[in-house]
Amino acid sequence: MREAFSYRSDPTVPPFPDDRPIIVFDGHCVLCSGFAQFILRHDRHRRFRLMTAQSGLGEALYRHLGLDPRNYDTSILLEDGRAWLKSDGGIRILGHLGFPWSLVGASRILPRGLRDRLYDLVARNRLRWFGSRDVCFLPDPGQADRFLP
Repeated sequence: MREAFSYRSDPTVPPFPDDRPIIVFDGHCVLCSGFAQFILRHDRHRRFRLMTAQSGLGEALYRHLGLDPRNYDTSILLEDGRAWLKSDGGIRILGHLGFPWSLVGASRILPRGLRDRLYDLVARNRLRWFGSRDVCFLPDPGQADRFLP
């Protein structure tokens, strides 16, 4: 795991507000965009900000973390300057949404390797199973403040 806030010293990552958790997701993926909409509906405390992986900042973060900036095999949760990927990120996100979504945290009893293999199976097939959008997901004007460019 990288040092917290390591992206701040990377000249290829533009500065951005990171005082709240940020979810970076594939804006063309129907499943991923649906999850972003789920977050917007259930994040009652407006804790999370969102950003598409296709944005300049999203791409820079993928590169900084050593991830493929074109083939998004994981979403990213940035929280307190640390990047959480795959099942760890998903479990942390749902945990912040409160009951009943926080019950997913019980899946931590499973070994990370098993959880991530299941995550990878869905990630590898998500476009085939759920489809893709021709244009990147855009928030409605009332939610624009929840998104980073």
